[in-house]
Amino acid sequence: MRWLVTGAGGMLGRDVVEELTRRGEDVVALDRTALDITRPESVDSAVADHRPGLVVNCAAYTAVDDAETDEARALEINGEGPRLLARACAARDARLIHVSTDYVFSGDTRTAPYPEDHQPAPRTAYGRTKLAGERAVLEELPGRSAIVRTAWLYGAHGANFVRTMIGLEARRDTVDVVDDQRGQPTWSADVAERIADLGIRLGPDAHGVFHATNSGEATWYELAREVFSLVGADPDRVRPTSSAAFSRPAPRPAYSALGHDRWREIGLKPMRDWKSALHEALPHTRKEMS
Repeated sequence: MRWLVTGAGGMLGRDVVEELTRRGEDVVALDRTALDITRPESVDSAVADHRPGLVVNCAAYTAVDDAETDEARALEINGEGPRLLARACAARDARLIHVSTDYVFSGDTRTAPYPEDHQPAPRTAYGRTKLAGERAVLEELPGRSAIVRTAWLYGAHGANFVRTMIGLEARRDTVDVVDDQRGQPTWSADVAERIADLGIRLGPDAHGVFHATNSGEATWYELAREVFSLVGADPDRVRPTSSAAFSRPAPRPAYSALGHDRWREIGLKPMRDWKSALHEALPHTRKEMS
């Protein structure tokens, strides 16, 4: 089977391509300069020319704060782009895995992980546009598509919280980090591995919505302390603070942990705990920064 990965220049896209290549799969990697998913002719040409059996859509508008004043553009990329991909896949008998986010949930009152079938209620423009993409894919390609929601991603490629903490540890005596937002730190390489697993199993028993996050929970403050410890720094140099100290245009969810029941339904274990993943990920992340 040939795989086509969109958004292949991003953090998760690069990891997906690397994971599939490692497994010996036939992969076509298209970054945003090679494929603009908002242009119907580009999408149709890419799917027609490369003839993939499965498309993995990692292309997205991810500037959460900018989306508050640029929702139309975010909707083009996050909502209409996935619809075009799904239509192209439907026309050519291809399947689709679409990457989404925890921001489709409100994150304001819940204290237990969101199950995959929980009713979405986004509070941000970014969340609304990502939910539009989910619905478009499931509408255009029912039974032959999967939505993979992830959250709190970090990895070796591109800007992310873990890389930021590594850099700040080297430059500052102390760092203030919010301790009132709880979620699941997730290594992008683990998500890429799970997407590859899902693609191989994608069929009658493996469609719909899946949550691809590392297990367990932490606040950003707890994650930062763990990063400091792993690089040999005093974790007490990380100081807790509140979300109010970092006012942003888009509200951040206070709680956005995701449940993992669907993996068990198709015979896969949920992803490993976040601390184990971080321990393995950190050497790769630091190497890419050097």
